[in-house]
Amino acid sequence: MQLSKSEFMMFLKHPAWLWLKKHDPKKLPKPDDNLQALFDAGFEFEQYALKRFPKVTEIGFKDFSEYGTMPERTKKALADGAETLFQARFEARLDSARQAEFGGEELTCICDILDRVDDDTFDLYEVKSSTKVKPEHIPDLAFQTVVLENAGFKVRKISVINVNNQYVRKGEIDPIELSLESDVTGNVREEMEKTKYNISRALEIIKSPEMPDPSPRHAQMGSLNEWLEIYKELQEVRPYSIYNLISPGNNRIGDLEDMNVEFIKDIPDDFKLTIKQQAQVEATKRNERIVVKEKIKEFLDSLTYPLHFLDYETAMGVVPLYDGTKPYQQIPFQYSLYTVETPDAEPKHNEYLHKNADNPIYNLLTKLKDNMAITGNVLVWYKSFEVGRNKEMAEMFPEFAQFLEDINSRTADLMEPFSRAWFVDKDFFGSASIKAVMPVVVPNLSYKNLEIQEGASAQRLWIDTTIREKNGVDKDKIFKDLVEYCKMDTLAMVEIWKFLKNL
Repeated sequence: MQLSKSEFMMFLKHPAWLWLKKHDPKKLPKPDDNLQALFDAGFEFEQYALKRFPKVTEIGFKDFSEYGTMPERTKKALADGAETLFQARFEARLDSARQAEFGGEELTCICDILDRVDDDTFDLYEVKSSTKVKPEHIPDLAFQTVVLENAGFKVRKISVINVNNQYVRKGEIDPIELSLESDVTGNVREEMEKTKYNISRALEIIKSPEMPDPSPRHAQMGSLNEWLEIYKELQEVRPYSIYNLISPGNNRIGDLEDMNVEFIKDIPDDFKLTIKQQAQVEATKRNERIVVKEKIKEFLDSLTYPLHFLDYETAMGVVPLYDGTKPYQQIPFQYSLYTVETPDAEPKHNEYLHKNADNPIYNLLTKLKDNMAITGNVLVWYKSFEVGRNKEMAEMFPEFAQFLEDINSRTADLMEPFSRAWFVDKDFFGSASIKAVMPVVVPNLSYKNLEIQEGASAQRLWIDTTIREKNGVDKDKIFKDLVEYCKMDTLAMVEIWKFLKNL
């Protein structure tokens, strides 16, 4: 069995992750449409990063058969004098003594960009769609360097090409301004011996007939949440297990495991917890809701009618979608608005969904200004998000600046009673997100009956339908689904507000 770069990174995240990939891959989740959309966005950025190099020879692959031929096609391109290789694949072994044991080359990697310096010397570039060099990029590049040097090549300079999040689009995309190059040669060289050691460990994991300890305590490199989802499928994790503690941290999980604590209710009173965790643990131990009625009443009494329950849906791209925008800038393309004129009035609904590929903001704000009264509080869930989008839109369209500044001055966060632990239910599992709160306090509402159930899918489908105009897309159905999803977010806020009023 070979160890690829992606598998090595799995090992660094959690040794059991690599073992499952090699021995029981069906237990690992397959990429969903939203994850695939992230891969596609990364590929789009790669195409701009490549424009830094004048003569590129692409190796690449479309299927498993082409993947298998990559090493030979790479050798041929090099022999033919290729100056810059994109997605070339190399094979090597860690040391000659291991060749008989593994029956061939035990390591393989696909390099994003190799730029030839002379016959056998290259500069190595890794293209990342992040806005800065991250710690995990260093072992990634160190693994590639080990493979290249053990395959007989010399690596002179090692760099990361990442996204310049200060780039503002003006007309055609400027590929040089869109990307940044960071020289990490020294960092990678410092990591080489550690990487060789970790490669040896990873190869031993591959050979082992038994999976290493899958405990989340061993998750590294920011992978805990992702590994927890895998772990919960591997083990029979009960709902109120310590593994469902909000933001547990692998050290805290390890400490609880060492104390043989299995359930949240059994966490000792003197065990160090965050404020959110303390509220979750208290509600779970008491098996009843924590309700601070005075604080909730004070919050509700501070609101001025008419009340406007507002939610935006937004789209973003690694490559800026429109002139005047930056990479990863969230662009509102849709809103849902419920208005309650008086305490006993029925809520009235208004909405806007942009259905074209052009910048949606002007039309969206024009409609919102028409729909929203100039008085009364604007209620949102997670205030900093809507307020941030309003500030950005005001910069892009100064004619709406006063309107948007006024909205921000009137905005209140309906999440506050939950994020401040004035209302805690053990079944929130420590979260104050609307997706956690709504099913508990308004069980008659559900996202499960909707075709679109979360924001990432809404964004992906809107971009696919309007900007990319993907073939086979049922536009009318997707637009209908988008309206229903955004409407559910604001309807949920209205019903949660009613619930709090009736406490």
